[in-house]
Amino acid sequence: MYYAIIAQDRPDSSSARQAARPAHLERLRQLQDDGRLLVAGPHPAVDSPDPGPAGMTGSLIIAEFPDLATAQAWAAADPYVQAGVYEHISVKPFVKVLPA
Repeated sequence: MYYAIIAQDRPDSSSARQAARPAHLERLRQLQDDGRLLVAGPHPAVDSPDPGPAGMTGSLIIAEFPDLATAQAWAAADPYVQAGVYEHISVKPFVKVLPA
């Protein structure tokens, strides 16, 4: 089943986000290589794909996991968590309807 991992950044976490980004992306690439990643990306703080100094406000990852507990454990082990980037993470089951 798919699970949506919705994370909210802590204020002023841009430098920690940049430092942890390579390790964060490597974990996402592993999900992609395993065929389990539906989509992943950040939420810009302003209406632009390149927010510059405004930075990001969080992230969305939708990926396949065997169950909710596994998805929660995966999210808790994210390098952004270890670096103190995320203030809050929500993990919810997700049903993909479209595109079919």
